Amino acid sequence: MNGFPLLLDLTGRRVVVVGGGFVASRRARGLNEAGAHVVVVATDVAAEIAALGVETVPRPFEEADVEGAWLVMACTDDAAVNAAVGAAAERRRIFCVRADAAASGTARTSAVARHEGITVAVNGDDDPARSMALRDAIAAALELGELPSRRVRARGAGSVALVGGGPGDPELITVRGRRLVAQADVVVVDRLAPRELLDTLGEDVEVIDCGKSAHRHNLTQAEINAVLVDRAAAGKRVVRLKGGDPFVFGRGGEEWLACVAAGIPVTVVPGLSSALAGPALAGIPLTHRGVAADFTVVSGHLDPGRPADEGVDWPGLAAHAGTLVLLMAMERLDLIAKELIEHGRASETPTAVVHRAATAEQRVVRAPLAGIAAAADREGVGAPAVVVIGDVVDVLQ
Repeated sequence: MNGFPLLLDLTGRRVVVVGGGFVASRRARGLNEAGAHVVVVATDVAAEIAALGVETVPRPFEEADVEGAWLVMACTDDAAVNAAVGAAAERRRIFCVRADAAASGTARTSAVARHEGITVAVNGDDDPARSMALRDAIAAALELGELPSRRVRARGAGSVALVGGGPGDPELITVRGRRLVAQADVVVVDRLAPRELLDTLGEDVEVIDCGKSAHRHNLTQAEINAVLVDRAAAGKRVVRLKGGDPFVFGRGGEEWLACVAAGIPVTVVPGLSSALAGPALAGIPLTHRGVAADFTVVSGHLDPGRPADEGVDWPGLAAHAGTLVLLMAMERLDLIAKELIEHGRASETPTAVVHRAATAEQRVVRAPLAGIAAAADREGVGAPAVVVIGDVVDVLQ
């Protein structure tokens, strides 16, 4: 159909649906959601229509039923009735949609997708399957941020989103996180965040690299906090894109508090932590029936020789039978292993180092706890890595 596309404001306006079956139910529901005064004319009305609470006329169609309507839908399974509905509407210059024969009607319904104020209506040359396939593809792209859909920024409407980017593979970021990145005016990015996403940003998006790594900081935490507040206060949508989850050893709580203190709207989008993703991608379940019923995630960046009240309770962890997951532990892995063995963890406990999980550079090194540091060193495996200690390391081998 070479027609003229438009949206209709049907709020409070009379729309007549002739028919009481599945198609009529779907059309009545959509019209009701649009605020129309829906009148359904049918001898038998489906329960779905009755549940809508719309006006129903329980009898066969009569030509006078279309009087005063702004739009008519002919949705019966009888072509003759639908043709009569169309003719009655045409005589009164009322647009009519024919559900059984689109080309015989004077209007069309489109396959519709809505996303954050955007309405996409697709007509595939009166082929509903074609229309819906394209509609679904567009809806998915909008949801994932793969189509440009950024709102025009309102003055003074700045905000900060702390987005967990997952373990590194851009396909493992959440749908909401991906969408917020696509809508951002400013992206403040970590070293271990899924940086491939930066290639999809427009040239007008400011990217600030604060890639922290051992012994190197592009920006201090105080400077990062200040950047987030400054850009949001200027009315910009700021995304703080982190690796893993913002609240798992990511200092997301500090950034949240800085925004709240400055009166900046802030939200957090959880991410898939490498503590969970790394072992899974290496074929290591953190829990397994009859082997481990729990797991503990610990930061290994503190000196294991510190007293428990100043750092990690290594003696307590050594005595615990569950799985132990270490993040940021490669520099002190040998010391940590010795500390655990000294306090009772068996030296032959299966242990694995998962290096750069979820990337093309992923490598896995397995060895007993007593020899894991040396094995990783021989294989040239260092940070970033996740260390898993426990019988679960070998349970799927």
